[in-house]
Amino acid sequence: MKPLTKEQRFLLGAVSLGHMSNDWVAGTLWLLAPAIAASMGLGPTEVGLILTINGIGAGLAYIPAGILSDRSTRPGFLMLISFWWVAIGYLSATLVPGFWAITLLLAFGVMGDAFWHPVATGVLIKEMPQRRAQVLGIHAIGGSIGAEVLAPLATGFLLGFFDWQTTLQILVLPAVIMGLVFIPIAARISRDSPGKVTRIDFRALARHWFRPSGIALMLMIVFYGMSLTAMLAMSPLFFQKDHGLSPFHAGLIFAAILMVGSILQPFFGKYTDGRSRKPMVLIVLFATSFFALFAGLSDSLYWAIAGLMPAVVLLTAVRPVLLAVAVEYTGRSESTTLGIIFTVLDGVGMFGALFAGLIGELALSYAYLLAAALILVSAMICLFLNFENTETTSPTDPE
Repeated sequence: MKPLTKEQRFLLGAVSLGHMSNDWVAGTLWLLAPAIAASMGLGPTEVGLILTINGIGAGLAYIPAGILSDRSTRPGFLMLISFWWVAIGYLSATLVPGFWAITLLLAFGVMGDAFWHPVATGVLIKEMPQRRAQVLGIHAIGGSIGAEVLAPLATGFLLGFFDWQTTLQILVLPAVIMGLVFIPIAARISRDSPGKVTRIDFRALARHWFRPSGIALMLMIVFYGMSLTAMLAMSPLFFQKDHGLSPFHAGLIFAAILMVGSILQPFFGKYTDGRSRKPMVLIVLFATSFFALFAGLSDSLYWAIAGLMPAVVLLTAVRPVLLAVAVEYTGRSESTTLGIIFTVLDGVGMFGALFAGLIGELALSYAYLLAAALILVSAMICLFLNFENTETTSPTDPE
């Protein structure tokens, strides 16, 4: 493969930095949700409900964002909008009383973050089609550093000094700053001719996804997303409630676990570019089921972390590979396809948080057993999927 041009490196760097800024704010919820629930005397079910409704909010934004991106000659300005959407939504949530008002405004804020993803990832894979999984992995590192490293650390630290409202008001600053910095950058991210998203395209995409292979791929991704979300949703509460850790130390462990998986994303992606992606996906899913089961059955915090870390690391690292598989399955309308997949992955998948919260009312460690079962289902579906056919079939192929 040819090395990236200077303009491609600039694009990849700018988009990854923007991803970090938006996801930084969205990632605060992993620790803020328990703090919000605790401030109102609520429990694990409400924590899961906050995160699930946020997932639903995100799901509502992904597909429209993908459609707009495929039609637009100025996707950079669509990315710019997302920073201010995030800032306004999250700041508004800190100014209202009541569980439902807060939860719905948080969901509105996360819609701005969700809007970013199909636009940014669609631009990257159109500009660098031979490096799909690799550039998706590099872009994912930016978001992971924000959402899964900086956000937990900063949130855990600030919650030691401030209430959740003040903490969130401080943590929204990166999105505001990037909203200003990105103004000249947005003008440089453009296309001469946008893709045409016609009625035929939608019918072809729908027909493609509603084939048995498409439904199976979608279900595999849903169970993958639910498993990862179930583990992440209950972990901060598990560390604090069951093992007496402070918000800062819970955030520190949470960030450390996710950081390794984040760093590995482009390497997993690069390894599978140009070769079959199924063996890696299959190994990751089956291995994760074992590690999640180990975490759920462990009485000690240290042994629970010993199971949780490889489980979350592997699931996080393989995410760009699954995104690349989905793009290759349709073969066109990349942003729209990514919008559909993000809706399934982060929208429907976020129901794992609600299920984990419900089962967490019995014991928080049961969330890991639930995750083990969900990912095992995903692995069994993957076992019978033919990725090679998936990669070479286009939406306009005759049935």
